[in-house]
Amino acid sequence: MTDRSASTSRLVLVALGFILGCEAVGLLAGWATQTSVTTWYPTLAKPWFTPPDWLFAPVWTLLYAMMGGAAFLVWRVGSDRAPVRAALGWFGLQLALNAAWSFAFFGARSPGLGLIVIAALWAALAWTTDRFFRLRAAAGGLMVPYLLWVSYAAALNAGVWLLN
Repeated sequence: MTDRSASTSRLVLVALGFILGCEAVGLLAGWATQTSVTTWYPTLAKPWFTPPDWLFAPVWTLLYAMMGGAAFLVWRVGSDRAPVRAALGWFGLQLALNAAWSFAFFGARSPGLGLIVIAALWAALAWTTDRFFRLRAAAGGLMVPYLLWVSYAAALNAGVWLLN
């Protein structure tokens, strides 16, 4: 194997690591929601703009892959650089808050607690997206659909909280 192909193989593995790591958070979130999504959630009053249930899994799967790709692009800028490490730290924080929301809203069956967590998630995500744009525009661009979806999810969460 040449040095170039070894380097390419390493980059592919790192990229897959970022993507699969994000998808693993999605699986954890799915585990936290599985019981409540079939028992408790259907009993709640929901806002008129609630999407069909089947839409959530494919959207989140795509968004987690895009998040992982964005983090990989930022990592490629230079993981030895302080701004990159800081941006990836914020990325980790927002990813943890992403998982925490599922446990708060569905696991604890608490739209109010979910609203608090999603507000913190949105703030950390907006900051992360800004940092990613500053380091690599494509990485920031990959985060925008996720920021939009979390904004939408926050409105849904607030609607459920208000209606129940």
